[in-house]
Amino acid sequence: MQELTAHTILDGLVFPECPRWRDDELWFSDVHAHRIVAMTPDGATRTVYEHAGQPAGLGWTPDGTLLFASMLDRTLQRLVGGKAEVVADLSPFERVQVNDMVVDARGRAYVGCFGFDINTGEQFRAANIVLVDAGGSARVAADELRFPNGMVITPDGRTLIVAETVGRCLTAFDIADDGSLSNRRAWAVVPTFPDGICLDAEGAVWVAGPATKHCVRVREGGEVTHRVRPDGERGVYACALGGSDGRTLYLCTADTTGPQLAQGISTGWLEAVQVDVPAA
Repeated sequence: MQELTAHTILDGLVFPECPRWRDDELWFSDVHAHRIVAMTPDGATRTVYEHAGQPAGLGWTPDGTLLFASMLDRTLQRLVGGKAEVVADLSPFERVQVNDMVVDARGRAYVGCFGFDINTGEQFRAANIVLVDAGGSARVAADELRFPNGMVITPDGRTLIVAETVGRCLTAFDIADDGSLSNRRAWAVVPTFPDGICLDAEGAVWVAGPATKHCVRVREGGEVTHRVRPDGERGVYACALGGSDGRTLYLCTADTTGPQLAQGISTGWLEAVQVDVPAA
């Protein structure tokens, strides 16, 4: 296993999460600062949108419209003309909060749900992945998941992989033409409580681990090929591949605990390291 160490490229954040590389910028949600941010490779940032409801998962429709999951009010929203509009109310499918998500090439959003309040020690409850189609219709795509978190879709659009944080595993589903998920199966058991994930061109998945304070590269079946340590004793909450050649691995890191995070107490950073295999 190859060992790497990341370096800090941006500080002054609260709790960065859900990074995505798009249009030569790294986009992410600074959740407890209530804003969506875009950063250029040289570290210059701009606030795309401020949102009191805590933004989380990000994605784009085919026409370039930004979608984001709004955690506290449990909605999927879109940004149009600098203003947010509700696309779908997800509260019928989730009682606590919504979380990360992935948007496919047709503009359909797969949104993960908490199921229980993991940050305050509430008793575990299984949760859903909710599918919101391009017209705003929402339905449960998969249930009985152990805190679904980061998600990726393979380049052919046929497979969704989700990190089950409490399950300490990655789980795969087949994606049907109508967006339905089926053939649930184990993709890999991982040596951490997985949070955010990203996919590389060889089909391996980078997995962020807050509790173990590292990010690992995992092949289907569970082989770990690389481990990246952050710049300091920080939890690694999410990751994304980007940069001009797709070989920069960005890490969202933070110094916090579950109870502190429930109160919005956190200090966050963005970190980066160069890797050999580019983004999918």
